[in-house]
Amino acid sequence: MDADAQKFEEIAKWSQIVCAIVFLLFLIWAIRKFIGPAIEAAAKARNAELAAAEKHRDAVQAAVATARGEVEAADRDAVSIVSRAKSDAVREREDILAAAKADGERVVRNAEGELERARMAARASLREEFVRKALASARTAAAARVDATMNSQLVGTTIDSVERERAGALN
Repeated sequence: MDADAQKFEEIAKWSQIVCAIVFLLFLIWAIRKFIGPAIEAAAKARNAELAAAEKHRDAVQAAVATARGEVEAADRDAVSIVSRAKSDAVREREDILAAAKADGERVVRNAEGELERARMAARASLREEFVRKALASARTAAAARVDATMNSQLVGTTIDSVERERAGALN
């Protein structure tokens, strides 16, 4: 029995080896049939995600480069605007100062003219007042000094002198 037992042990051992080989073949077939396509699909999906991420990264980098260019252009524009604003402000200040100076000079000239006219009016008014006062004083003094005879002599003399002046002006 010993030989039979050894034979059965040999068969059992080879049966286990064949079963292991069949199991390994089945496992390889199952992996290739079910797990392999799943792994390939996952790899393709991952590769597609990576490609999409790379495209997105490239698009974002391009957008960043464009944005940087726009920021630099905006900075240049801002510097230009500030420079132009400063020069405009200086020019506007000079224009305002020149206009204010011209207005001031015009006001001073007008004031000088008004002052001169006021002086002339004051002199004329003062002259008239002096003449009125002098005439009033002369009338009072003349009335006290001149009697009717002297008055008719003075009137006659005045009329003669006016007629002589007229006659001289007509010739």
